[in-house]
Amino acid sequence: MKTEQIHGRLTDLLSPAAMRWAEASCAAVAAHPPALFELSAVAGLRCGRAPLGCDLPDWTADDAVRALMLCSLPLDGPELVETVAAVYRQGDTLERRAVLRTLPLLAIGDEAVPLVRDALRTNDPRLIAVALGPYAAEQLDQRSWRDGVLKCLFMGVPLVAVAGLDRRSDPELIRMFRDYAAERAAAGRSVPTDLRILLDSQET
Repeated sequence: MKTEQIHGRLTDLLSPAAMRWAEASCAAVAAHPPALFELSAVAGLRCGRAPLGCDLPDWTADDAVRALMLCSLPLDGPELVETVAAVYRQGDTLERRAVLRTLPLLAIGDEAVPLVRDALRTNDPRLIAVALGPYAAEQLDQRSWRDGVLKCLFMGVPLVAVAGLDRRSDPELIRMFRDYAAERAAAGRSVPTDLRILLDSQET
């Protein structure tokens, strides 16, 4: 995923007036980074929350506009990390979701891992699902990543939301999956379909 792809989908989706606002907001952030806080807060009102489509599953227009604004920041190193973290801390759930979605697009290394950990400590399925996206697949340590995947099951977040699941799964995670499925079966509760399919594939 690249900013050009996001911009193209927004161009197809937004009205000309909304697209002009989005582009002007990116320019404003590039010229004056503190403008990001106010503009991010109103992105949903100005551009709506329509889904972007199959090439960006689960993204909405406000996610995309906020991502482009974050990518417009003329900052790097600690300044970039501090600003992104501040947007996350000060934002509402939708703004935090957009920050988490944007992390793979930023030259930020592993410095944003604390934001992923914070999201995984919440009980909000919207944040937990995006916290285990491509950034976490590359940067989160294996133990924390496994615990996050298991929390997805506890919270009813489909495993398809977990980026890199096939690549990062290990015997310990499969053991945790089997224990979870056995506990649910023993309690007379259903095992999530995606988990059952995954475990069945391990038997073949």
